[in-house]
Formats: sequence, structure tokens, C-alpha cells
Amino acid sequence: MPMLHTVNKSPFERNTLDSCLRLAKKGSTILLIEDGVYAALEGTRVSDRIRQAMQEFRICVLEPDLEARGVADRVIEGIERVDYGGFVDLVAEHDAFQAWL
Repeated sequence: MPMLHTVNKSPFERNTLDSCLRLAKKGSTILLIEDGVYAALEGTRVSDRIRQAMQEFRICVLEPDLEARGVADRVIEGIERVDYGGFVDLVAEHDAFQAWL
């Protein structure tokens, strides 16, 4: 069963994104929130890893967290942007949820 995963830590400070990508099952949705949104940015050392992950996972990013950090214009093409309502919809769409802290 596909699961919703949230990652809220920067991939440049913690390894939570790596753990999530390693353990999540194909077809799962990964929502990047808070400092986790830095993983969604173009031109970083994790950009290629995210592009590869997009082959197996639905990758989403929380737009208000991008805007709060001033990086909304740097998101990797193909990553789905969601607002708070979209976050709620994702939770409702999935039967299971894992927060990577």
C-alpha cells in the first residue's frame, strides 16, 4: 500500500531524506516540508538524487515553506507543489503516514 512520507529536515544537515528514500516503497508519496524543502531545489548536490527518486515516488513540496525560505523559484521541474489544503488532501488520500524527523 502506498504511504505518505514527510521529510522536514534539510538534506544538508541530516540524513532523514536518505533514510526515507532508502526505506520507502515504490509508489509512495514523499512530501518535503519545513527545511526539507531544500531537497526540492535545482542545482544542489541532492538534485540528481531527487530526480532519480521521481522515477519511483511522487515527490511533493509544501509551497508556503518554499516561500517562507525565499526559494520558491528554484524548484526542480516535475516536483508537485501543494498548499496547506493540498497537504490535507495528501493525508486523506493515503491510509498510512510516516514522518521522518
